[in-house]
Amino acid sequence: MLRFLLLSVLVALALAEERPAPRYLENTGERVVGGEVAQPNSWRWQISLQYLSGSSYYHTCGGSLIRTRWVMTAAHCVDRQRTWRVVLGDHDIYTHEGTEQYMSVSAVHIHPQWNTNNVAGGYDIALLRLSSDATLNSYVQLAALPPSGQVLPNNNPCYITGWGRTQTGGQLSAKLKQAYLPVVDHQTCSSSSWWGSTVKTTMVCAGGYNESGCQGDSGGPLNCQVSGQYVVHGVTSFVSSLGCNTLRKPTVFTRVSAYISWISGIIG
Repeated sequence: MLRFLLLSVLVALALAEERPAPRYLENTGERVVGGEVAQPNSWRWQISLQYLSGSSYYHTCGGSLIRTRWVMTAAHCVDRQRTWRVVLGDHDIYTHEGTEQYMSVSAVHIHPQWNTNNVAGGYDIALLRLSSDATLNSYVQLAALPPSGQVLPNNNPCYITGWGRTQTGGQLSAKLKQAYLPVVDHQTCSSSSWWGSTVKTTMVCAGGYNESGCQGDSGGPLNCQVSGQYVVHGVTSFVSSLGCNTLRKPTVFTRVSAYISWISGIIG
């Protein structure tokens, strides 16, 4: 049962307009509403984060495998007490395909400056320590992370991936989907007719045009093409309360390159 938070965000209004509040992706009821089904195991660092309810586990967020025993996800996905597990090497979350690795989570490290009641404050990042090492193979690989401080240019090609809903109020997508979301640079994204001061320099915007929106799950990766390889530059954080696919309200991600030193301090 997902919580529905009332997010109050104080925004410096340059114009006399009411700015929409940010909303966690899994609280909008709209996840992968565009995009396409990915080739099986083409995003081999993508994980399904699941919580125990009764005797069953249920998918709630995405994440990225960054070390054999460490997963990166969004703070808002794990800032409540639950029994978690991580599924690696999955494609269809409702079918056992024989490629999956099921891992329990032994520790949750949420960024100390994360504030549940202020998603626009930033710091929406967490690290999960797995109970055992993942086995790397043709279905499971580690994500590449960016160098500290790297900021991508406007329109840099990226893909968001996740098992999100295919329509408002619909079911989760059984199969992993991907959607093309080019980067929107900070100057554009923080302008008054876009997200304004809601978006911080520690965030990355992507999409925000008619052909994009809030595809993908919270916590999952923004996979960006850099020098011929895909690098996880973002952790999916929030969308507009006006809904997905809102013009000039691109999906907002935690900028991974702003947290490399924090990540290194946790995982060593």
